[in-house]
Amino acid sequence: YAPTRCAAAQTSVEQGILPPCQHHEAVHDPQLVPCTCPLFSCPWEGHLEVVVSHLRQTHRINILQGAEIVFLATDMHLPAPTDWIIMHSCLGHQFLLVLRKQEKYEGHPQFFATMMLIGTPTQANNFTYRLELNRNQRRLKWEATPRSVLECVDSVISDGDCLVLNTSLAQLFSDNGSLAIGIAITTSKVHNAEDEM
Repeated sequence: YAPTRCAAAQTSVEQGILPPCQHHEAVHDPQLVPCTCPLFSCPWEGHLEVVVSHLRQTHRINILQGAEIVFLATDMHLPAPTDWIIMHSCLGHQFLLVLRKQEKYEGHPQFFATMMLIGTPTQANNFTYRLELNRNQRRLKWEATPRSVLECVDSVISDGDCLVLNTSLAQLFSDNGSLAIGIAITTSKVHNAEDEM
């Protein structure tokens, strides 16, 4: 269980700082990627190999290990926009779960959850992730291919390529303001078939 969210992101939200998507800005060195921590104006740039250490050291993002984990997002009542972030290490790779509370329409906050591979889009296509909410004899599952952290979280959300919950649905699955999300990562069937050949 991981009851924390990105402290640096929360600070920026409290200050009302909502930077533009950094991935849309020009990057001088094509080998460098900007910080992948959403809702935080972080000037850091680095290679994919050091993204994990940057997120852990600078933004204090926890990393959980195992093929199946449970992420506990606390304080769901916080005003939008708010992000809850965790890193998930399995199958020899690191993934970033981003749960965002955001108002797409004024006065109507929604929750958006997606997994992003800390790797390239080609590598991301080798995996499938499943998010599962389970409470009071209700079960909701979302299964998809993760996106690469080289893509912008904002564009993933605007594309609708994520689990979307309205407030009433999120409340059905929450317990005392906390939402438990089961996460499972597997290699995709296409990738498995190629390995067998």
